[in-house]
Amino acid sequence: MLEDISGGGAAILVTGGAGYVGAHTCKALRRSGYTPVVFDNFSIGHRSFVRWGPLVEGDIRSYAALLDVIDRYKPKAVLHFAALSSVGDSVNDPTKYYDNNVIGSLSLLKAMLERGCRKLVFSSSCAVYGEPQEMPIRETSRLDPINPYGASKLMFERILADCRAADELQSVALRYFNASGADPDNEVGE
Repeated sequence: MLEDISGGGAAILVTGGAGYVGAHTCKALRRSGYTPVVFDNFSIGHRSFVRWGPLVEGDIRSYAALLDVIDRYKPKAVLHFAALSSVGDSVNDPTKYYDNNVIGSLSLLKAMLERGCRKLVFSSSCAVYGEPQEMPIRETSRLDPINPYGASKLMFERILADCRAADELQSVALRYFNASGADPDNEVGE
């Protein structure tokens, strides 16, 4: 999706850019000639991880803050990593997960569409599959989340699919398993 965006420092908004996956993505974006703009509320992320572009502290549930960052930096695309992601916590406090992961993500999407930004990479989760019915799990395997975290991710995937069908958006959802590893340059990590 990013291959059709001219480099030359084009801004890419990275929500959750101060987290593990977001920070590594920002580093890769910078090395590829983009300017990653981190938007993070630091509920999980680390300020020291923001090293490759501007930082805007904010919450994805704040529509006004999202409009402001989009107006200020005019990103060509959004990489959306901002989420609550603890499965156990989602079972104990499901409304917190639906509020952040669905309503917050919808707030981001509405701000993007209002400002004409129509490219989104969404950090979903393998949790959308639930208990696998087959191994290996395939992209086309049955979607049946068993916890609020997985359900919140699947809900937003459905919203994205509907917006793609209405020709409002180009998007992709990444359903990865546990991200792990270390930065070979030792520039970012816990």
